[in-house]
Amino acid sequence: MQLLIGTNNKGKVIEISEVLTGLELDLKTPADLSIEAEPEETGATFQENAIQKVKHFHGLGGMPTISEDSGIIVDAIENELGLHTRRWGAGRSASDEDWIEYFLKRMKNESNKKAAFMCHLAYLDPNGDLHLFEGECKGVITEELEADYLPGLPISGCFRPEGFDNVFSALNLEQKNSTSHRGRATQKLRFHLESSM
Repeated sequence: MQLLIGTNNKGKVIEISEVLTGLELDLKTPADLSIEAEPEETGATFQENAIQKVKHFHGLGGMPTISEDSGIIVDAIENELGLHTRRWGAGRSASDEDWIEYFLKRMKNESNKKAAFMCHLAYLDPNGDLHLFEGECKGVITEELEADYLPGLPISGCFRPEGFDNVFSALNLEQKNSTSHRGRATQKLRFHLESSM
């Protein structure tokens, strides 16, 4: 089955593809289908945004599609990030380097480093039916970057999940996919696909 991963974030494509490895899927990206139009993100929740995105890419790609919306909620600045994570601070057009530099500088004077990553994933199946999955991962923000990160996912270099000594991007593949918010949501999708294919 062809499946469109409805995102232009290369890091997200890599992480989702890793979790779905081994299934009989022909994974596509918007670039593969020459889809350039970006979806609106006007929802009031992660779930609403994920649904907007999946409908957008499904309408343009004409095949089963998944899209997700995710972000981080930081206790010390809980009303600043969340839905607006990528657009916050240094701005949506900021490079990964500029964004994470701004974020770490903002966090430097905060004593409470607790945070939680949230992911809501939407799937439109071959019949056009909508399925929703979610994942959450709690942890803390480190003082500085402790590892390299995938393109588009700079916080993974300074977020240490509960129960681990290393940040997200320093975990091995199995650890990351079973622990991360996106990994947990995509694992639920994988289970659904396995039971329906």
